[in-house]
Amino acid sequence: MTYASDDDRSARRDGRYLPVADHGLIGDLRSVALVGTDGTIDWYCCPAFDSPSVFGSILDAERGGSFTLTAAVPARTKQFYFPDTNVLITRFFTEDGVGEVQDFMPLSGGTGEAERHRLIRRVLCVRGSLPFRTRVAPRFDYGARPHTLRQEGDVAVFASDGLSLALTSTVPLEADGPDVCAEFKLAEGESAVFALDRISGEVAPRRCARTEAEEQFAATVAYWRRWLAASRYRGRWREMVHRSALTLKLLTYAPTGAIVAAPTTSLPEQLGGERNWDYRYVWVRDAAFCVYALLRLGFTGEAEAFMEFVTRHISPGDGKPSGPLQIMYGIDGRTDLTETELGHLEGHRGSAPVRVGNAAADQLQLDIYGALIDSIYLYDKWAEPVSSAQWDDVCALVDWVCEHWDQPDEGVWETRGGRKNFLYSRLMCWVAIERAIRMANRRGLPADLARWQESRDTIYRRIHTRGWSETRRAFVQHEDGDVLDAAVLMMPLAKFIAPTDPKWLSTLDALTQDLVSDSLVYRYDPRSSPDGLHGDEGTFSICSFWYVEALVHAGRLDEARLAFEKMLTYANHLGLYAEEISHAGEQQGNFPQAFTHLALISAAFNLDRALG
Repeated sequence: MTYASDDDRSARRDGRYLPVADHGLIGDLRSVALVGTDGTIDWYCCPAFDSPSVFGSILDAERGGSFTLTAAVPARTKQFYFPDTNVLITRFFTEDGVGEVQDFMPLSGGTGEAERHRLIRRVLCVRGSLPFRTRVAPRFDYGARPHTLRQEGDVAVFASDGLSLALTSTVPLEADGPDVCAEFKLAEGESAVFALDRISGEVAPRRCARTEAEEQFAATVAYWRRWLAASRYRGRWREMVHRSALTLKLLTYAPTGAIVAAPTTSLPEQLGGERNWDYRYVWVRDAAFCVYALLRLGFTGEAEAFMEFVTRHISPGDGKPSGPLQIMYGIDGRTDLTETELGHLEGHRGSAPVRVGNAAADQLQLDIYGALIDSIYLYDKWAEPVSSAQWDDVCALVDWVCEHWDQPDEGVWETRGGRKNFLYSRLMCWVAIERAIRMANRRGLPADLARWQESRDTIYRRIHTRGWSETRRAFVQHEDGDVLDAAVLMMPLAKFIAPTDPKWLSTLDALTQDLVSDSLVYRYDPRSSPDGLHGDEGTFSICSFWYVEALVHAGRLDEARLAFEKMLTYANHLGLYAEEISHAGEQQGNFPQAFTHLALISAAFNLDRALG
């Protein structure tokens, strides 16, 4: 089975913007490109995830830049992935024929080829005949930096300060100001190839003939199929689980083992609102959860690479105000992620501001210690035993948690409305200590077990007393309050409380009543719990999948299966998810989001196992 876009969804809103969900994703484990259902590349950062955009029309249709490659006559479109790969096919259906564009980024090559970041667009006419048109309009540095165009035969070189791209083509290119364009017609069986390369002193322009494009297509398909073959999942939702796994793999940065939260910035959580953030960084929490999901499926290589990233870049620090760990790091391990606004860009469908960097990097979020140490515990259990040096780091982190778990913090949702004593932060501090105790006991590792156990038990009792609301008959968002928060869905998933405990079942009923809308789950109600920001947001997709798991563990399998199947209907035509889902069922926020896809994998795994 393949996923295809609806025929009427390829039209751009107001002639300028496709909906966020009307895109597919390709990449080379260093960066990605978003390809719209009309054949336009609307987002591409080069040479890395967090580099300035070259094509950014998803954030500003006029100034952002794009790479259009589409039928030159009215056409219906369908888009799907070549089975079991991240090679994207966009098909065009017209009165006179059928054509397709095959988009991919090769993942292998000779010395220096990884630095080329080649993006190949292969056009074929498969039936009849079809006219095509293309326009390549890069806008460097988020559309702020000018460039020059130089043509040498069938090679066009776009040069700006710090970055140059070379476009090679098997059809003639014409200059149009700083851009190039072409119109050409293909008969059945004919093809054309466009290849966009990053060039530098070490990497020279290189033409991409049809035969080479065929060979690289075959090699890219083989790479993805070879990678996916390691999956151990054989359950009911294999196609969706594998698409999620392939998506998580695309979000890994091969040179360091980093895993980004999403490959985009500033896609709005509410159209016209201010909740627009840059997610092209390594959130300790998100990446640790990714490791858990990939380990579940049998992908130990990615877990090992992330553990190397952790060892190299996320060792206990010097006790900054935000603790020994930052909540997020650059893909190269850097800690300076200063947040700025790009005032010259209008934002997706006018949703400003566009932000680069993320000020939340300086927040205190205590839950990250639980997420990280849980992933280390699972890696030690399912993949490779941690080294003595890694264990020393774990001990240092756990000792810090024992001292600081009772501080107020900004919490998992990165609120900007002041610190509170969030229950989820307490819960994950409990997880950090409890998993470390398990590791020490299982392997006989040295640890201050008496102190750790005392802190673990103190946190447990604190959550049950001050995190429980007699008024709501539920565990609540923060101590001594009555506000509900979907993050507490993690309580049974983290094995803090029995999934059939009366207090938990009462909490689950309260969450269902207050925060669940037809299986979709809101994080919390900003009106009841101000978060320092204006406007509303959609339902949060990771919470919807957490809800499925909570129902599974509570033994409510019919409800869980229905909620899961409903969630699958909110995926886009390729099985991809953004961060949130709007009242109208549209995807909102950065796209695609690792958080959502890792939660889908976990929910599918547990639901499938429970169904037998």
